[in-house]
Amino acid sequence: MVQQVTPETTIEVIYPESDGQPMADNTEQFTWIVKIKENLEILFPSPADVFIAGDLFWYPVKGSPNIKQAPDTMVVFGRPKGKRGSYLQWHEDNIPPQVVFEILSPGNTLKEMTKKLQFYQRYGVEEYYIYDPDKNDLNGLLRSGDSFEVIEEMNDWVSPRLGIRFTLTPETLEIFSPTGQKFLTPVEIDQLREQERQRAERECQAKEAALEELEKERDRYQELLAKLKEKGIDTDNL
Repeated sequence: MVQQVTPETTIEVIYPESDGQPMADNTEQFTWIVKIKENLEILFPSPADVFIAGDLFWYPVKGSPNIKQAPDTMVVFGRPKGKRGSYLQWHEDNIPPQVVFEILSPGNTLKEMTKKLQFYQRYGVEEYYIYDPDKNDLNGLLRSGDSFEVIEEMNDWVSPRLGIRFTLTPETLEIFSPTGQKFLTPVEIDQLREQERQRAERECQAKEAALEELEKERDRYQELLAKLKEKGIDTDNL
């Protein structure tokens, strides 16, 4: 009797790219997520090895689809930019996000945020920033060995990885790039772009007006010379 050998079957592990939950609970939270993510994209436009994402599932362990988080914004140095349905760390040279931002909303629970902190601490995040726009409260944690240490003073704190500076005013959080440029919303960026366009247009119109006036002056000068010549005056010796 010949024994039949059954080939081993490989079970495909599915890593969902969405949990069906909204990206943000309210407009304020969404505005901050977009503001931080897009300004970081502006800050690192060219380097091919700085990947930035918002609300993207990060799976640190192959074969464990239940071990995941979707940071509001994450930054990964050492990985190329490009489209991803999720961040599968074993496909990314096993490089974890080094910087993570979370924007709190009234729906966030202490239990949820504790789990996130433990996750980020365990899987290699170096800098973890948590901002509550309702309370205008910013907290930061910095990796020390295998654990996080609380950053005692966040006002004017400069991120070691990003080089950005956090400033807390009585009303809100302001973030500045290493060159001093303030992080702006897309609407504010568009307004500045429009102001710059209008300024450039005014300068162009002013130059055109100056050239037109210069042309008129030249014409008047030529008319004056012609009249002097008609009267027999030698204009070459004036």
